[in-house]
Amino acid sequence: MRAVYLDTHVVVWLAAGKLERIPPAARALLEAAPLLISPMVQLELEYLYEGKRLLLRGGDVVRKLEFEIGLTVCPLPFAEVARLALDESWTRDPFDRMIVAQARAAGLAQLITADNEIAAHYPRTVW
Repeated sequence: MRAVYLDTHVVVWLAAGKLERIPPAARALLEAAPLLISPMVQLELEYLYEGKRLLLRGGDVVRKLEFEIGLTVCPLPFAEVARLALDESWTRDPFDRMIVAQARAAGLAQLITADNEIAAHYPRTVW
């Protein structure tokens, strides 16, 4: 099965053990596919930590999930992803632009997110 990308809030819920926040269709993918995140997810996690919205630093959250569920940070070249993000003009949020572009750069991979705006603009959203 092809890898699946995770949005930031999904990573937060997984790290906190809040699987009940994730619907069955998305949960089934979490159990069946290799899991990837954009490096922008790690940066957004760090922003949340710095804003006192998370207790763990972004890198610590990622390392925890690497160990627990095999989560991997996508190694696609930043320049390639940033080039695709230029076309994601539906949002002013740089995190959403890069997270969607990362999944798009990986061959239009599935992206697990509860974000309705992303779902309206990215055809491979799962929720």
